[in-house]
Amino acid sequence: MNHVVVVGAGLAGLRSAEALRSRGFTGRITLIGQERHRPYDRPPLSKAVLSGAADSSFVETDFAAIDVDFRPGVSAKALREGVVETTEGELDYDGLVIATGAEPIRLPGDGPQHVLRTLDDAHELRAGLVRGARVAIIGAGWIGAEVATAARRAGCAVTVIEAGPTPLATAVGTEIGARTEHWYDGIDLRLDTMVGSVEEGGVELVGGEFIEAHVVVAGIGVRPAVEWLAGDDIDLHNGVVTDEHLRASLPGTVAAGDCAAWWSRRWQTRLRVEHWDTALNSPEVAAGTLMGEDVAYDPVPYFWSEQFGHMVQYAGHHPAGERLLYREDPGGTWSAVWLTADDFLTAVLAVDRPRDLLQGRRIIAAGHRLDTERLVDPQVSLRDCVV
Repeated sequence: MNHVVVVGAGLAGLRSAEALRSRGFTGRITLIGQERHRPYDRPPLSKAVLSGAADSSFVETDFAAIDVDFRPGVSAKALREGVVETTEGELDYDGLVIATGAEPIRLPGDGPQHVLRTLDDAHELRAGLVRGARVAIIGAGWIGAEVATAARRAGCAVTVIEAGPTPLATAVGTEIGARTEHWYDGIDLRLDTMVGSVEEGGVELVGGEFIEAHVVVAGIGVRPAVEWLAGDDIDLHNGVVTDEHLRASLPGTVAAGDCAAWWSRRWQTRLRVEHWDTALNSPEVAAGTLMGEDVAYDPVPYFWSEQFGHMVQYAGHHPAGERLLYREDPGGTWSAVWLTADDFLTAVLAVDRPRDLLQGRRIIAAGHRLDTERLVDPQVSLRDCVV
């Protein structure tokens, strides 16, 4: 290869360029990104930036030192083999990394609504979270809960509208979600409630009720940012379809981060994970594959959320589990663990129990069985439950 183009200048795109250099690639690297900012981490946007504890989360990078041609404010428009069409002309390549991430889903209606995906989004939303403001948040998933946390802390009157029967129902199921409902103390939590449209001055629900709001936030999920690839000769299904090496169907092409739908050897299914850990680590495999190395991406996915004074951490793939057990401490901390029928751990969700998360992730990676009688005792460490 003489020239690698990396499309997408988020964390996955930046790490892909760095990984190519660390693996000895000496050719040209061009990194293009739609935003005019230099690369930054996204998790702090809904945490430190939204709360006002920080103004940015830029990743320290010296593009000159790693010899990367970084072109901010440039979007990819289409792709054909060997050429990326961009808003600033065509880029020839003989190696391509697709790292365009995901984009938030918006609600219908003509009224103003906020999403939280970019640094600019975070600053715009933060400006509206002032004491006394009425804030309507659509979606009680991870982002909705974190925005609600920041809004309540700022002294806003908060309404959270969730289509499901509990918070986090889509993410981890209603049984777990029900355990978090009491965290919404002081918030008007509307469950099993559908939004019809966002209008000037608030939100109209299905059925006609109108909820007045100065600020409306759509936190109903994201979709992979692959529209620019539609109609091109590359396999797309809930993202860029790749094998376990992150190799896409188009020759000389790999995908990394939120937009990659990769084949998991561990769980024998296709996964697309929209978390920071994926953006951080998948580029190493993508770069290695592009350079002809025999490497595979087979992580134990990891995620964390800070909401309502709790640290919530998750690792694994709970759909692979068949039963759910709990480790509950009288002090109020708890963990949920998903197991297969023969007691192999597939996922752990830890609430203020970071040791459970750390040990659980290692157990999943190693493929150990657990003693379930010891497992439900919160005083016994998870590693001491290994059979």
